[in-house]
Amino acid sequence: MRTVKEAEVRKGEILDVAELLFTQKGFDNTSTADILEKAGIARGTLYYHFKSKEAVLDGVIERLTEQTVGRAKAIADDGSLPVLERLALSASALNLTGALGDEIMEQIHRPQNALMHQKIQNMMLTELTPIFTGLILEGIEQGIFHTEYADGAVEMILLYANVAFDDLMEQSEEQKLRRIRGFICNVEKLLGCESGLLGQTFMKLLMK
Repeated sequence: MRTVKEAEVRKGEILDVAELLFTQKGFDNTSTADILEKAGIARGTLYYHFKSKEAVLDGVIERLTEQTVGRAKAIADDGSLPVLERLALSASALNLTGALGDEIMEQIHRPQNALMHQKIQNMMLTELTPIFTGLILEGIEQGIFHTEYADGAVEMILLYANVAFDDLMEQSEEQKLRRIRGFICNVEKLLGCESGLLGQTFMKLLMK
């Protein structure tokens, strides 16, 4: 007899299959039939959980974002750590290469996966801005940072990071190091903190 699975378990299995297919074949080249065959489910079961292939993609991205943001938020909320350390560790937790593996990240950066890549970036920006804004405000209270626009500064930093670090896989170690140092230098100026203050804390983590 067919095993009747809990809705959330079945939904998770569909997302597992879809994530694998989207990264292997690309979103556009993956059909609904591919997902059905790989998951071993009927069409009605798929549409019970997701109204379209686009909705499946949104589910994959939402799950990835929740997992990544959850790691960053847990660190940011740990009041036992100094604010600078929490900033560095939260940033390190956003390393999607570590979460997914180099092979899958390479697939996400391929042209056929442009939509998936864009949606991940947009959702990360929306979810991460309040987390890092809270840390910057805490740093302002401690006299570490000096800016009247913490939320705007965080948005600019996240957007800058998306562009600056999106292609690091294709760069030499020397190029990576220069890019990271330049990023930290500009972030220090944007947040109005002492020159070099963030460098020592961030460099080792961002180079991983």
